[in-house]
Amino acid sequence: MDITTILFYVIVGAIVGLIGKFLAPGDKDNIPLWLVLVCGIGGMLIGGVIYRAFGGDGSDGLDWVQGIVTVLTAMVLVIIASMVTGRSRSRI
Repeated sequence: MDITTILFYVIVGAIVGLIGKFLAPGDKDNIPLWLVLVCGIGGMLIGGVIYRAFGGDGSDGLDWVQGIVTVLTAMVLVIIASMVTGRSRSRI
């Protein structure tokens, strides 16, 4: 894996993670930015596997279906990360 591939996954993973965080239901502001990045990269990797498992073969250029699957996967990962970290914004 070369440096451009790593940079691609970091940059696009951050975008996918932020979109997933924005679209996730409820208040997901309680997870740190680094965890959103991890969820975005995970969404790209796991979403790509899910896409190919259901017969997606990709297309030349931008594949919208694969993009939607990766964002939905990142959204689920953001929700799971929010529940697992359990940081509360309320003070007692």
